[in-house]
Amino acid sequence: MRAINVATGARPFERARVGDLGDVRFKDLFNLENAIKDIERTFSKIAESDVLPLAVGGDHSVTYPILKGLRSRFDEPVGLLHIDAHTDTWPEFAGSKFHHGAPFRLATDEGLIDPHRTVQIGIRGGQNFADGLDYSRDKGMRVITIEEFDDLGWEAVAQEAKRIVGEGPVYLTFDVDGLDPAYTPGTGTPEAGGITMREAQRLIRAFSGVNLIGGDVVEVSPPLDPSGMTSLNGATILFEILCLLAEHVTLPPIN
Repeated sequence: MRAINVATGARPFERARVGDLGDVRFKDLFNLENAIKDIERTFSKIAESDVLPLAVGGDHSVTYPILKGLRSRFDEPVGLLHIDAHTDTWPEFAGSKFHHGAPFRLATDEGLIDPHRTVQIGIRGGQNFADGLDYSRDKGMRVITIEEFDDLGWEAVAQEAKRIVGEGPVYLTFDVDGLDPAYTPGTGTPEAGGITMREAQRLIRAFSGVNLIGGDVVEVSPPLDPSGMTSLNGATILFEILCLLAEHVTLPPIN
């Protein structure tokens, strides 16, 4: 992406040292539980530094071990800003609790995130069972469906989300299926009637000032993205989040 955010004036590559740490190396690729541990170990090392991580999935299951790896930085569960078509709070599925529909159920159950400081934005689509929706609401998460998003508008949603997460540490996670599939067809579980790219960009920019500890963009599937549109829009969302994270870098004093 380019160096300057025209809308906000942010210049993240001038304000912060931005580097690519490379991929997580998996020792036991076909064992889900061990893969989770590999991701956790990688982010535990990041947590020992002053680095603010911005991760790229992978499916949404990666956010759970990322939060596990970062927990050593904090004495209490963190808040969560979650843009997605799905709540991702499902129970065990097909014999495993480690799947892309469950990361925030696992994170809540383990005390990694505070459900009362969690906002799920853009939720929509058909469901075969209500376990995930019921879990999110029963635990106290703020679930903003796409219909409510439309009725309130991106700006009011952003202000509501900022009020809920408050001043404590917050993690931002963006599933590209939160966007309408017109913008991100290359994803595994597209849902019609989603957020537009302009709405998503303005929503993220409105999170300026939130005490972010990191973020991720997940669920881009290159084999399903022959036009490259999903990758372009995923990278654009990454850049917007990078601009937010750069706000938290302390600038050196001017001599």
